[in-house]
Amino acid sequence: MLFRVFPRLGDSAPDDPGGPLFVPRADQGPGRHDNPDSYGAVYLSRVATSPVAELMRTFRRQRIRSGDFRVEEATFSLVTIDESDLGDELLDLDEPGNLAVRKLRPSTVATRHREITQETAASIFGEGHAGFEWWSAVEASWINVTLFAERSVAALRVHSEPEPLTTSHPAVREAAEMIGLSIL
Repeated sequence: MLFRVFPRLGDSAPDDPGGPLFVPRADQGPGRHDNPDSYGAVYLSRVATSPVAELMRTFRRQRIRSGDFRVEEATFSLVTIDESDLGDELLDLDEPGNLAVRKLRPSTVATRHREITQETAASIFGEGHAGFEWWSAVEASWINVTLFAERSVAALRVHSEPEPLTTSHPAVREAAEMIGLSIL
C-alpha cells in the first residue's frame, strides 16, 4: 500500500481535480522529480507520516493549526492507495546495485537541488519504468515513491476513504514531532 497527501475537493472522483489520483500537470515544475513536459509526477510513500511531513515542511518555524491544511476550497487529505497492479515496475533506488548501474550517489538521490533530482527522474523515465522508490529526506527509513502518471495511474486503486488532515490526526502529530513543529 502507498499513502498520498492531496488537496481534496469535496467528493471529486478519483481522477478528477481534487481527487486522490488527479495529477495537476499545470502546477508541476518545481517539485523534486517534476518534468511536466515529459510526464506527470505522482508523489507517494510507503509510510503514512512521510507525505504529511513533506507537506508540513512548508510550515517550518510556525505553530500549526488545523486551518493550515485548507487551501481555498480544498482540504489536504491522506489516502491509502493500492499499487499491487503495478507489479514490479518500480525501480528501487534504496538498492545499492541500482545506484551503481546508474552511477548515482546516495547524496544526489535525496538532495534538495532540483536540477539534479529532476535529471535523475527524467533518466529513469527514459528507461521505461513506471516510477521509482527512494528514501525520504526527512527520515531515511521512510520509503517514498515517485510514479510517472502516464505509466501508473491507471493501475492504482483508492483503498481508503481520504482522511482530512487536522492537528489531531496521528500522522500530523508524528510528522510535527519529527520535523520539530508546534501544534496548536
